[in-house]
Amino acid sequence: MKLYAVSDGPPSLAVRMCLKALEIPYELHNVDYIASEHLSEEYAKLNPQKEIPVLDDDGFHLSESIAIMQYLCDKYAGDSPLYPKEPKQRALVNHRLCFNMAFYYSSIGAYSMAPIFFDYQRTEMGKKKVENALQVFETYLQKLGTKYAAGDNLTIADFALVSATLCLEGIAYDFSKYQLVSKWYQTFKQEYPQLWEIANGGMQEITEFEHNPPDLSHMNHPFHPTRKSKA
Repeated sequence: MKLYAVSDGPPSLAVRMCLKALEIPYELHNVDYIASEHLSEEYAKLNPQKEIPVLDDDGFHLSESIAIMQYLCDKYAGDSPLYPKEPKQRALVNHRLCFNMAFYYSSIGAYSMAPIFFDYQRTEMGKKKVENALQVFETYLQKLGTKYAAGDNLTIADFALVSATLCLEGIAYDFSKYQLVSKWYQTFKQEYPQLWEIANGGMQEITEFEHNPPDLSHMNHPFHPTRKSKA
């Protein structure tokens, strides 16, 4: 098994935490994002979307981090509480995964990550969307009343949500007023230090790039505007 990943990418970090939690051995291939490896025709053979990560399970290629985590649990750990089979429990996990992809990380990533790498600015509207996303997550945690995002047990939904939340910590964004989100985040760090080690490695890179943005002026990205080189 091989995982094509980027070391600071939240979707990649989520999949790596899933693989670690399931104790599945694999080969990690770090995609050189700055060199535009993911935009090459060779990479497009793995994923026509030219996005990261991609799982190669003995020739079976799968992209999209949510699908990868679901596949790993279904194939290699069918009875794992990380992805419970009971319909209502699984529905909550699936909901939190969709919530993260379409609402939570989409808002956080646009505010935190996109301006680091591409020609975007952080705006008050962007911040408003982040605050809204945090408030909604806070409400879900309050309504459910559990330790983790979809229950009292850790699930793959937490991997996705932690990977999104660390982007805020990486740019020193204060979300402490969302007490349940903060408690959930700190609980994960404390109870799963080996998994947090993976996440923290990515977060440290985000912090470094926040202070020293990479030069991607050479990149011909299909939909993100690149900043012109200062040279």
